[in-house]
Amino acid sequence: MTTEYLGVTDVAKRLGISTAAVSAYKLPEPDATIGRTRGWLPDTIDRWNASRPGRGVGGGRPRKNKTE
Repeated sequence: MTTEYLGVTDVAKRLGISTAAVSAYKLPEPDATIGRTRGWLPDTIDRWNASRPGRGVGGGRPRKNKTE
């Protein structure tokens, strides 16, 4: 049985973000490293993503007031 690892591009696709955005994230330690190439098991990324904190209350920009 072959073990398949996710590269940075695959991680970005799995999370629904750009590959440039992945570099800004503090990813977990890779499950495999070959030279400078890092690889993660899909389960590792899924567990990491599920444990990340959300934006929380009041996170992000304030909403614009709607004038009616």
